[in-house]
Order: sequence, then structure tokens, then C-alpha cells
Amino acid sequence: MSDAVDICIVTHDSAGDVAACLESVAALRHRPLTVYLMDCASADDSVAIARRFAASSPVPIVVVPLERNLGFAGGMNEALQRGTAPWVLLLNPDALPAPDYVDRLLEATAAGRAGENGARGVAGVTGRLSRRSAAGETPRLDACGMKLTLTWRHLDRGSGRVDRGQHPARARVFGATGAASLFRREALDDVAIGGRVFDDWFHSFREDAELCFRLQERGWDVLYEPRARATHLRRVVPGRRRELADEINFHSLKNRYLLRFYHQTPGNLIATLPFTLFRDLLALGYVLARERRSLAAYAWLWRNRRALLERRRLIQARKTRSIEAWFVRAASPPGAASPPPGGGAPAGEGASG
Repeated sequence: MSDAVDICIVTHDSAGDVAACLESVAALRHRPLTVYLMDCASADDSVAIARRFAASSPVPIVVVPLERNLGFAGGMNEALQRGTAPWVLLLNPDALPAPDYVDRLLEATAAGRAGENGARGVAGVTGRLSRRSAAGETPRLDACGMKLTLTWRHLDRGSGRVDRGQHPARARVFGATGAASLFRREALDDVAIGGRVFDDWFHSFREDAELCFRLQERGWDVLYEPRARATHLRRVVPGRRRELADEINFHSLKNRYLLRFYHQTPGNLIATLPFTLFRDLLALGYVLARERRSLAAYAWLWRNRRALLERRRLIQARKTRSIEAWFVRAASPPGAASPPPGGGAPAGEGASG
């Protein structure tokens, strides 16, 4: 069926979240749905809880325990290889979509008009995510689509800000968070390398942004739909870095350079150097002063440089569209022209806060 949706979930020690997540999935109004839940070697009861729920679920749930922790990227690749539906909802176990979430996202893809300049169509659409909060807490936004900055940061629009009704209109955005976004399988297959949609080397963090780079570079558009609502319990934020496991911080640092290594052009390197160099020096200083175990990320990059160069060659050879305009604008109307082949932002547009 053309509107069938596979829901892909990756768990790792997610026993505190998985039941509520699967309950929200069962409450989704859209049908048909099939859930593929990959568990990355959890040490808690994540698998048992998921299997108990699957036994009486109104939607099919396939629970697959993996022998080792493949991370979000590897786990999602395993889930994606098992499904065949034309649409795929990537969902974190700590994300809770509203009952009409999938319906709203699909409506947006049907209404969204692809831009000009050779755009292939809508690859994916993301909704308006709110931070999960306790009673009495001030509601805050979690993600309203993804934007780029001149420092090569990829930020969720509105993340952490008090919800005052910002970003009320549907828009074309650079990317969609992996926490709760819908993608066209055709687009994911188009940008896959070696049959893998996500780059397994990313393991955790920034893998959703790297996927969106490839989608944009291949001419696919991404939409933000404000009527699609979900909540997300965001645990990893910059202010908590010192509380995180060494492995998490290692991947976070390594992946920031992987992203640029794959996708930065010589022209962009020169144009953004004042911004990226300053940020890189700050990161190195922090690692030397407070997080020496993350120095292994630099050694990893050097050790794997030849394989990384080959992957960059494959990615760059398949590009059909420049994405330079996304570094200076956060969003555009759904029917606006795609970034022109030569890059540059339309007059009057710029980055939003």
C-alpha cells in the first residue's frame, strides 16, 4: 500500500521509556503500521517489556535483540533492512507522537510542492516536538526542523526555548531530527551507500544530520509540519557533557569532524574558516583541559583517513545540488525554489535565531 508506514525504533537500556513509546505507537490512527524494534544489547528489561507489549499490540511489532550495541546508526540500518513500506518513521524510544502524528506528516508530503532547480521531491517531513515536562513546568520546544550555522553546527530550531508559538507555518528546512521524523523509503534508498542508509561509523550523534546532508545534496527536500505534534525527553544537551559516558563524548567529538570531512567543499572551507577554526580550537582546548579520553577521536580519524577519503569521494561524486544557501537561511516556504546550483541565499533571507 502506498501509505503503509514502517516505524523503526532502536533501544539500548530503554526499559524506562519503551512501554510508553509503544503505547503511543499503538494509539496512532494511521494504518497500516509495522514496528521494527532493534535492541542494542540492553542490560535491562527493554526486550522483555517490548515483547510483552507486542503480544497484545493492535499493530505488528517485530522485536530483534542484537548481540552488540550498534548505536542508533547501526540499529536503524538493521531495522530499515527488515521493512518494505514506502514510508519510514524514525522514532526514539523516549519520543511520544500524538495520535494524528503520522497522518499530519503524510498530509504535508502530499501538499508539499518540490522546489525548482532539479529537486526530486519531498524526502521527509518532521513535526513540532516539545520537551517533555512535569506538571507546572514552562513548556519548551525541542525541535522544529533542523538548521545549519556558519560554524557547521546543525541545530534543532527552537530547541530549549520557551514555547511561545514560534515557527507556526509549514516550511522547507535543511533536515529532520532522528527522534521522530517520517522519510520516503525511495529517498533513503537513493542516498544509501553500500546498502546502508546511515553511516555506521557515526554510531551515535549527528547521524541524522549526516543523512540530511546526503538527501539535500541529491536534490531531496525536507519539510517541517507544525500541526504534527510529539514530545521528546531529551537527555543529551551540551550542559550535561561532563555527566555523559566517555564513549558518548568520543562519538560526539569524532562525528563533528566526520560530517565536515564528507561534505565540506573547498569553497565552503575558506568561507567558514574564521567560524569553524575558532570553534575547533575551543573544542581542542576543552578536551585537553577536561576530557582527555576524547583525544582518541583525533587518533581514530587519522587511523581511518584512507577509508574516510574513499567515502567522501563516493558522496561528492553523487551530488546533484549545492546546499550552500542553507548555511545562511534557516527555512523557506514549502513551494520556494530549492537552493540554486551555485549556492547563495536569496535576497533578504538569513539565519534565524
